[in-house]
Amino acid sequence: MRKARIILSLPIMAGLLLTIGATHAQAQDWKQLLDLRGQWKFEIGDDVRRADSAFNDAKWEQVFVPANWEDEGFPGYDGYAWYRKRFRAPGEWKGKSLYLHLGHIDDVDEVYLNGHLIGFSGGFPPKYFTAYDANREYPLMGAYLKYAGDNVIAVRVFDEKLGGGINYGKIGIFEDATAFRTDFQLPAMWKFTTGDNMEWKETGFDDSRWKDVIVPALWETQGFRDYDGFGWYRVKFRLPQQLTEKRLIAMVGRIDDLDEVYINGERIGRTGYISSNRDRLSISDEYLEVRAYTIPSDLLRTDRENVMAVRVYDGFQHGGIYNGPIGIVTRDRYRKWEESQKEQMKEWNVFDFLLK
Repeated sequence: MRKARIILSLPIMAGLLLTIGATHAQAQDWKQLLDLRGQWKFEIGDDVRRADSAFNDAKWEQVFVPANWEDEGFPGYDGYAWYRKRFRAPGEWKGKSLYLHLGHIDDVDEVYLNGHLIGFSGGFPPKYFTAYDANREYPLMGAYLKYAGDNVIAVRVFDEKLGGGINYGKIGIFEDATAFRTDFQLPAMWKFTTGDNMEWKETGFDDSRWKDVIVPALWETQGFRDYDGFGWYRVKFRLPQQLTEKRLIAMVGRIDDLDEVYINGERIGRTGYISSNRDRLSISDEYLEVRAYTIPSDLLRTDRENVMAVRVYDGFQHGGIYNGPIGIVTRDRYRKWEESQKEQMKEWNVFDFLLK
């Protein structure tokens, strides 16, 4: 995900993009729900108020997307500009795994849905770095969508030189048709705080002063921009009656970078090794792994709320629980899903071998 946005030589970048893109995309089957190619509102300059869904863009010009803005009436322009687009979300989209595809943007972008930051690529000045060759695929959180009335996408762009803007690729709203749905989906709203304290795993801890955040979504998109280090998530849930006699797996999606997951104060699993001594931390490609942890049969409460706490360490750039599935699934269904993933990996390995 984020590794493709580190600036390297072009041959190395191309190899990273192929590898990382294939790893993430191999289990996805994109189904287009709405084509957003065509006329968008556009204005040069920079003003953070343009992210607001209520902002008045009536006097803005219209440009075709995707295309370099130089070819749409703004020759020789380098710097900041904003795009805006309105769309309607039908009720049948509810519960689907939705993504906004914006193709390639030259050089840096931030993307907002109804005023909420949902994703970004590259780095704006003064810490500028380009992401011109990264394909933008940003999750559309159901909590931010309006199913009655207009939704507004706002895209902030910075171009350093040459061609600028949303310049090529697929533009639209897509469903990940192969997204796995758990037997019980955990709530979308969790509690979150930065820092590290092992008391935060305990069931009785009072997290009422923590910030409400959407899960899954990068913590950088929810008020913690440029934060690297420790963070904790907590959520309360009641186990459905139909699952009380089943062997269960907790699925906590993809996490950037390392994690430990607790239910009712007991650790049920971890990926990577988190140490309070940062010199002992080792981070590789854990951010690509889907977290799935067996829940001991006597751990979940059936007569009252349970508490899941997730301890996360992010080493650099993006952080947090950024992708699903998020919920609880029976072991039988999980094993079938796991086998399907292995089969897809075999197919991809054959394809990769043929390319070589």
